[in-house]
Amino acid sequence: MPEQPQMIFSVSEANNFIKALLDRVPQLQEIFVRGEISNYKLYPSGHHYFTLKDAEGAMRCVLFKGNAFRLRFRPENGMKVIAFGRISVFPRDGAYQLYVSELSAEGVGDLHVAFEQLKRKLDAEGLFDPDHKKPLPRCPKTIAIVTSSAGAAVHDMIRILNARWPLSKVVLLPVRVQGEEAPGEIAGALRYANKWRVADVIITGRGGGSIEDLWAFNDERVARAIYDSEIPVISAVGHEPDVTIADYVADARASTPSNAAEIAVPDQKELRRRLAALSERMEQSESARLETLRGRLEDLAQKRALTDPTAFVSDKRMLLDYTQKNLAAAAQRQLAQRQRQYAALCASLDALSPLKVLGRGYAMARTADGQIIKNAGDVAVGEKIDLTLGSGRLGCKVESREMEDHNG
Repeated sequence: MPEQPQMIFSVSEANNFIKALLDRVPQLQEIFVRGEISNYKLYPSGHHYFTLKDAEGAMRCVLFKGNAFRLRFRPENGMKVIAFGRISVFPRDGAYQLYVSELSAEGVGDLHVAFEQLKRKLDAEGLFDPDHKKPLPRCPKTIAIVTSSAGAAVHDMIRILNARWPLSKVVLLPVRVQGEEAPGEIAGALRYANKWRVADVIITGRGGGSIEDLWAFNDERVARAIYDSEIPVISAVGHEPDVTIADYVADARASTPSNAAEIAVPDQKELRRRLAALSERMEQSESARLETLRGRLEDLAQKRALTDPTAFVSDKRMLLDYTQKNLAAAAQRQLAQRQRQYAALCASLDALSPLKVLGRGYAMARTADGQIIKNAGDVAVGEKIDLTLGSGRLGCKVESREMEDHNG
């Protein structure tokens, strides 16, 4: 028995390991496969399951519902097609299969491959970047149409433009929209319109047809001319299911040329309806405002100042008299209070006056220079002093003095 390996895979682990290996191969993530459809089945889920085979092999394929919406035909057994997608492993049963994202009949297979290659190239360069797309003018003065002058599409666009917005001027830049010369003429007309600023917006496109008929709008020259245009460009190629490189690059895509005319200009009828609605709203708003002002005016008209103008003056005169009376009373009260305070202070001062003391029989002795004598030691025997009595003064001479000992 052989020696056991260091790692043993489960079936699902092995399948997932193989799936991871395949998913890391770039060539298998974007691959075109040519073959004949067999065992085709459309499930209620909307997913398509089939096998692609040739003389020597077969490959299981699945086309999920989301990608199937872009199909232009119903796949059938025996149909030769070119499928684009990625190859990976379905881990549940370990079988590899092609996960198809796009499917085309082999009759246009080469064109489809070229379309996808150019699409990826321009997308990588940023030509489809939404940030580069310019807004369309709301009311363009001039509209340039780059298309064939002989097709029915141009007449439909002019008719719709004139009906929706007759104020716009339409400039036709006639070009061929089919054949080898068409891409160069379309790109040249776009550059001419920008050089001379012939319009505010450009519509370029044509009516419906096969992929070969529409191929001029899948040309790289046309795509780059649209991208370089400083004037907003509306792409209007074929019918709604038709998608071209021009649609990806243009600032706006219309499902049909008629729809492009509708996108390019406003509808005068709709604008008139909107203006009428705005006018009605404005009228209602002004009526409501006037009604509010009328109510305020009526309220003001009932005010006493307007019904009896002299009443205001009378009220103010009465208020003045009342205020004057209150001020006078307050002044009297304050004056009486001040008088009482003055009398009390005078009484207190009079009680402290030395004249009151003298009036009771006391006398106040001063030296000749006016100093008050407080004790016998302040004067000498023989010194003259003044005595102030309750009434009058006496000049005296000290005959003797007797000192008191306060320490005994």
